Amino acid sequence: MGCVYQAEDLRLDGRLCAIKETQPDPAADDESRRQTQQQFHREASVLARLDHPNFPKVSDFFSEDDRDFLVMDFVPGHDLKELMDASRREGLQLPQERVLEWARQMCDALEYLHRQYPPVLHRDIKPGNIKLTPGGLLKLVDFGLVKLLAPDDRTITVLQGRGTALYTPLEQYGGETGHTDGRSDLYSLGATLYHLLTNEPPAEAKQRFLVPASLRPIQSLQPDVDRRTAQTIMWAMALHPDDRPSNVAEFRRALLGKEPMPSARRKRVSAGWREALRESRGMALVVALLALAAVLATLLAPYRPVP
Repeated sequence: MGCVYQAEDLRLDGRLCAIKETQPDPAADDESRRQTQQQFHREASVLARLDHPNFPKVSDFFSEDDRDFLVMDFVPGHDLKELMDASRREGLQLPQERVLEWARQMCDALEYLHRQYPPVLHRDIKPGNIKLTPGGLLKLVDFGLVKLLAPDDRTITVLQGRGTALYTPLEQYGGETGHTDGRSDLYSLGATLYHLLTNEPPAEAKQRFLVPASLRPIQSLQPDVDRRTAQTIMWAMALHPDDRPSNVAEFRRALLGKEPMPSARRKRVSAGWREALRESRGMALVVALLALAAVLATLLAPYRPVP
């Protein structure tokens, strides 16, 4: 697919940058290569407009010898997968407080992406694509699967791809026929947090669809994780998008303790229905009697005398 190089800017002495090279498919015909290059230019234009602390700044792009190059800030530090693997080798778990701080930063980044017009989806959020700088700032570094959502909610592909299986929601497996929106990024973020907190990779969505119990509860793997955190992450990892938080802001409020947990909201809704039924007990009795009368009329119909 391509390579990423660390380079030095010859015009700005001492400035390091990263150059992402996209290689064309050697089996592609001229028209396919032309379309691929157009997609690359669209991706580069989108990324160049982004300006947020949790993304590397794209400063240039160019093409040479049928290859496309994207120039962006070089991000020092280790990615979260490397930090997680190092903790596992030492027999340690990443502290929940630290992971929640990372989650807060990632929520800020995703909310910024999804607020663009049209909204931008990342579609490949995973520990290996998130780098931690020496100053403690997270950077979402790989935009290989970035997508735009048109105002009419029709998904437009900027660069082809499906993401990484462990962190990919079911709807993303549909390729161009599958509808993805901001809740798809939420699934990937939830799966990433699950992995960071438990040191165990989450079951793939396809496997969970066939064997629901294949995704083990977070607290069964790591009892030190509090109930609110575990439940909110599992909420984000619901298989159906409608069962997830409606947006990043709702997920962040629940995760960081500023909104009732999902089960609490369901109980509150159930309580509301019970209260409504109590207040309308008389009407409910009338409805029940009418239903009983209709059933009796149906059962006795064959025995009515024929005029």
